[in-house]
Amino acid sequence: MDLACGVGADGRWHCWSIVRVRAYALRRLGLHPDQPTAAVTGPSPPGWWHAAAERNAR
Repeated sequence: MDLACGVGADGRWHCWSIVRVRAYALRRLGLHPDQPTAAVTGPSPPGWWHAAAERNAR
């Protein structure tokens, strides 16, 4: 994992991180780009669903 932080032109801190995952790990989860399960096949859930999920996560 790479992490870079620094002060931007606006004086605020900005951070970037890069996470690398091996292809075989993605394949096991069905998330490799070559697998059909990695593609979005339907519409996104409605906004209330996201809000309820965030509320319930706390």
